[in-house]
Amino acid sequence: MASLGQVTSTQVVLKMWRCKIAKSGSGPGDRKPLKLPLCDILVCQLLTHRAFKMNSPLGIQTPEHSSNPRYLFRQPRALQWFHNGRLVKRHDCERAAGRFELFLDLLYVAILSNFADTLVEDISGAKLVKYILILAPSWHVWSDLREIMNSFYNDDLLQRVLILWVMAILVIYGNNAPLVDEEIGAMRATVGAYMVARISCNLAHLLYSFSSYHHRRQQRLWVVLSTLFICLYIPLYFESVSTRAKIAVAAIAICVEEATWIFCYCPAAKKLLHATYTTAVDINHEIDRYAAFYIIVLGEFLYLIVVGSHAAIGLNERTIRAIWTLVIAFCLNWIYVHADGSVTHEHPLRHSIYTAFLFALIHLPLVASLLAGGHVAAASVAEKDFEDAERWLLCGGLGTGMICLYGFALLHGTKDDRGTLIMDKHLRLIMRPITGIITILIPLAHHLNATEVLSIIMALFVFCLLVPGASDQQRAL
Repeated sequence: MASLGQVTSTQVVLKMWRCKIAKSGSGPGDRKPLKLPLCDILVCQLLTHRAFKMNSPLGIQTPEHSSNPRYLFRQPRALQWFHNGRLVKRHDCERAAGRFELFLDLLYVAILSNFADTLVEDISGAKLVKYILILAPSWHVWSDLREIMNSFYNDDLLQRVLILWVMAILVIYGNNAPLVDEEIGAMRATVGAYMVARISCNLAHLLYSFSSYHHRRQQRLWVVLSTLFICLYIPLYFESVSTRAKIAVAAIAICVEEATWIFCYCPAAKKLLHATYTTAVDINHEIDRYAAFYIIVLGEFLYLIVVGSHAAIGLNERTIRAIWTLVIAFCLNWIYVHADGSVTHEHPLRHSIYTAFLFALIHLPLVASLLAGGHVAAASVAEKDFEDAERWLLCGGLGTGMICLYGFALLHGTKDDRGTLIMDKHLRLIMRPITGIITILIPLAHHLNATEVLSIIMALFVFCLLVPGASDQQRAL
């Protein structure tokens, strides 16, 4: 017998009607109206309401989300969680990124462009280290907001003010971070802005832990450890600390923060806390947010090939470089979207906890490398030729990005039967690391000019698309 939770309101009404027909001896051809007693009508309504409630996802009824959405404040509630290892969701619908999350991304367009500009103006090993050390903290702040919106998104005034507040702090961070090696005031403003942004997000987590018990233990563990380890940045305030020591402190602090995030949300922490309710993520929303940030980075390829009209007046070498840069960005987007090229695959966030963590971690080197390489590629439209440093940054960035995309594809679990495609997964993907290595080594050919370098890179990236594309022909067989 089906449980009540599996009975729809229509089935309830139909069963009661059939029951009355059977008792009254009426048949389908009898047009005499059937009168139900008031008590039967009330019971029918009660059962209908109960059936609707049980039909909501996993028994979770959320009438407040179907009411008038015009409100100022709402109690933050976890949108999904694990209960003794069983996933429970408050809504049974796909979530997309909120409009204010996309508004946040617009600010990151400017911040990332500013960081890349600073690197390309004076390329050196020290500048590259600084670029990585100022990019990683901005990524951490974006990740904090992503997690809050993923788990507790309710789009009320409090959350909107939080986004605006953090964005205002990021404006300070984005303006001062490129100058940290020049002025102690810029260093202090940068570190202070970062610490305030992280603490603001931690306070939001702490507040939400009182409002909803589903993520409470892990949230509070994260708040305590994250706030504690953010104090590692305090030595950066002091002018007496040498630059090398500050670099070491910043690098250690960034690594510790990454390790802390992994620990707080890993199975070991759940066992340590003896938590019945543990955190879960909305996978579709998470995928959309990472893809949105990746698109921001690819936008760096496209902005400079148009701004300034450097490729104007007919078809010339600069026009060719602009088009090749566009093709490279298009290929990178295609490769990211199609991952390993399988007909049916399992996303890393669904595959296992380990692939989920690796999926999140691999985005930072992926973003950093493509942002730097893409900026040089786009800037080449306004220049006659590359300098040696620009050549190495371009090829090193794009080559490293392609290798990261290879690792990104390996994290996806294929569900295709053997022979579904002409080439198996590893054979389809093997050209990505090969292409990445060749791209990194291109600067060794000193005789190549800017147009020739971009032409070779474009051809290699297009070939990486053609290899899995050829294997897709098996689908039509």
